[in-house]
Amino acid sequence: MKKYMGKGVYSAIAIGRISVFKKKDLAVKRMRCEDTETEKKRVENAKNLAKEQIGTLYEKALKEVGEANAQIFEIHMMMLDDEDYNESIDNIIDTQKVNAEYAVAVTADNFSEMFLAMDDAYMQARSADIKDISNRIIANLTGIKSEGNQLDDKVIICADDLAPSETVSLDKDKVLAFVTAHGSSNSHTAILARNMNIPAIIGVGDAFLDEIRDGQSAIVDGYAGEIYLEPDEETMQEFVLKQQNDEEHRKLLQNLKGKENVTLDGTKINIFANIGGVDNIGAVLANDAGGIGLFRSEFLYLENSDFPTEEQQFTAYRKVLESMAGKKVIIRTLDIGADKQADYFGLKKEENPALGMRAIRICLTRPEIFRTQLRALYRASVFGKLGIMFPMITSESEVRKVLEICNEVKSELKQEGIEYSENVELGIMIETPAAAIISDKLAPLVDFFSVGTNDLTQYTLACDRQNPDIENFVDTHHEAILRLIEMSAKNAHKNGAWIGICGELAADTTLTETFLKMGIDELSVSPSFVLKVRDVVRKIDINK
Repeated sequence: MKKYMGKGVYSAIAIGRISVFKKKDLAVKRMRCEDTETEKKRVENAKNLAKEQIGTLYEKALKEVGEANAQIFEIHMMMLDDEDYNESIDNIIDTQKVNAEYAVAVTADNFSEMFLAMDDAYMQARSADIKDISNRIIANLTGIKSEGNQLDDKVIICADDLAPSETVSLDKDKVLAFVTAHGSSNSHTAILARNMNIPAIIGVGDAFLDEIRDGQSAIVDGYAGEIYLEPDEETMQEFVLKQQNDEEHRKLLQNLKGKENVTLDGTKINIFANIGGVDNIGAVLANDAGGIGLFRSEFLYLENSDFPTEEQQFTAYRKVLESMAGKKVIIRTLDIGADKQADYFGLKKEENPALGMRAIRICLTRPEIFRTQLRALYRASVFGKLGIMFPMITSESEVRKVLEICNEVKSELKQEGIEYSENVELGIMIETPAAAIISDKLAPLVDFFSVGTNDLTQYTLACDRQNPDIENFVDTHHEAILRLIEMSAKNAHKNGAWIGICGELAADTTLTETFLKMGIDELSVSPSFVLKVRDVVRKIDINK
């Protein structure tokens, strides 16, 4: 047995036989052609056929991964009509008197390199798209089918990398998992795999491809990003059990998918999901969450070696809003500090970082960082239903300063002619006793509260959440914590705001009824807990 590591982009278990994805050989030779008009006509015919093929893929993707994710093929359609792209092909044919295939291949290489050299991550992603559509045109010119591998049985597809068209063209019912040697977790293929609910691991390296062959048995652990090649009996039994647990969860999904989060007495509640980055969007959709109640934006800072640019942030926020297709997405502004450190922030070493310079305190003392994030958020707001949430609030003056900066950013964007939505909800996290106690003063200033129970527990009980030695003293059901939550709920509703819980207690089903009786409007949990909480909600009668 051999084990290989990659990055899991969809958490599930697959057990089966390997099928090595064989790309068609589209090697292009340069040939001299005097009749340039005929070559240009060949390109036009190949492009028209490509449009028909992409239209078919779009319809297939629409059914399998939804409108937001099928849009990649609309982009491919637009690229086929791009004036610069087509002029380049025609110019190479005319000036060099070469065959159509060669002109398309050279143009693809040039444009791909141009996109890769750009600073904008969104534009860099277009590099793979230009290669994809160009290979399709070349395949049509040569008569080679661009999509391959007809599958007879259910298999684990292993490849160097997969283009979006190759991913969607495969028979979903016969794909157990995707494993690729290269690729990124933000690639279209990774996003498509997540939204097709298929276990997927990327970046396992070339050594894996050199080792595998068709028909080998394998286990794909999408949770840990591990692949076991020719697993032994003990490992197989372990993962068969894990797979059975996954299957039980899927059955729960089928029984509860599309059902309302409503109690027996008719009380409705929103059940949203907490995620730590763009990679987790597929899990949100797969588990039928009503929206995203906590999108932790600090992943953009923690994964970078320098402050993420406005464009980097805009691309990530836009992607999550587009993927959620109109469902609410609440993005928390950066929560750096305490247990989440990034060296380039240059934060001083603190004796007690949990009580030090963190979250909103960094934003208000270093407003240039805050403004960059807010500009990216407001720019992205036109692509979906956005809420912005500010962490670690302790005073009325902090909220007023935050709102002032938000208004200044909106004015800047307006002056620059940059579009943003006027319907962005603004909220604060209730994660300090101070915020809960003055929640009557804070509620009139915002649209919503979201209770961060992890920090609220830490600060209320004076128990460091990073210290395992005092775990026995941490009573998450402590009456003081519950009273602070109830106080916040009452003050929110008195002032026309709604309130949610996004900490770990939101998934504690022994407290679900208690929270509903307090008037909590939303529970935001890890994607895998959405259905469990829904199941409990639908069995509660608050009037009893």
